[in-house]
Amino acid sequence: MIAGGELLVRGASNLAAAAKVSPLIIGLTVVAFGTSAPELAVSIQSCYEGKTDLAVGNAVGSNISNLLFILGVSAIAAPLAVSLRLFRLDIPAMIVAALMLLGFGWDGKLDRVEGAVCFLTLVCYFIFTVRQGRRESAIAAAESQIAVQEITYDPKKSTAKDTILDVVKLLIGLALLVKGADWLVKACVSLAQGFGVSELVIGLTVVAIGTSLPELVTSLMASLRGERDLAVGNVVGSNILNILLVLGLSSVVAPDGINVDRQSLAFDIPVLIAMSVAAIPVFFSGMVISRIEGIAMLLYYLSYLGYLVRHASRPAGTVTPAMETVLFLAPLVPLVLTVIVVSRWKSKSTS
Repeated sequence: MIAGGELLVRGASNLAAAAKVSPLIIGLTVVAFGTSAPELAVSIQSCYEGKTDLAVGNAVGSNISNLLFILGVSAIAAPLAVSLRLFRLDIPAMIVAALMLLGFGWDGKLDRVEGAVCFLTLVCYFIFTVRQGRRESAIAAAESQIAVQEITYDPKKSTAKDTILDVVKLLIGLALLVKGADWLVKACVSLAQGFGVSELVIGLTVVAIGTSLPELVTSLMASLRGERDLAVGNVVGSNILNILLVLGLSSVVAPDGINVDRQSLAFDIPVLIAMSVAAIPVFFSGMVISRIEGIAMLLYYLSYLGYLVRHASRPAGTVTPAMETVLFLAPLVPLVLTVIVVSRWKSKSTS
């Protein structure tokens, strides 16, 4: 899956750049799609096998992993720059997508009509993004430097041979992702049955981290190479795609839609929404995600995994009490405020 994601990102990015698409649009759409392709492959494969809990857990768990684990590790490697564009469009879109999942799934199912609405919302978001990108392409390319060095492409050097090679890369990447997804779903279901752990928990942890590896590799590499706006844009774009594309398209493909577990509605999706909202002040503090903020994100993600492991013995479908959700999220507000204050104080003392 990692090899397939890498080939897909390289091939698709080169083709998009050869078509003279803005580097900003490439990063927020093509790169995000490439790194979200494992989640899409796993979720569709899960729906075909009737394992819809795994599909929901995979998408929600991947989003939480993206926000806390991937951004945390990337920020620890090097502080991450945050583009002002993210506050105007992409972060609000990420929050709206999570709210749509909670609203549509409140009755315990994401049906085909709701999935189609999610997919159409994504199409509208992409159209608006492309139009905005065309207006601000020169400024956006100069400010964000969204394309990583490995996938930058010079249209002047593009030849028919290069185009054919990029198409082959894209097709091979998709094939590897689909086959890897098939193996991953079967192995995780077997683990869930063998250890008596619910498929939802397996999807939220093992599968979520495994399918988030392309985002981790892309963001970490971008951070280390100085392309730090890509690290944030890739995560935000992937989170939007994971809900509107992955779950939206999966629910359209699934014969009876996707079942949304009550535990996911009571705990995991509210945690995702809370983390998405909490990201706004953290991102806005100096327009950079500092190492201290990265450490705080990583620690909170470890506490989330610890919570899931502690409650893994519960029967599938058990609703997490509302009070437990509130208690888990309660430290988030003072933690965010403390991290912002410390980061700003450290920034002023350095300057």
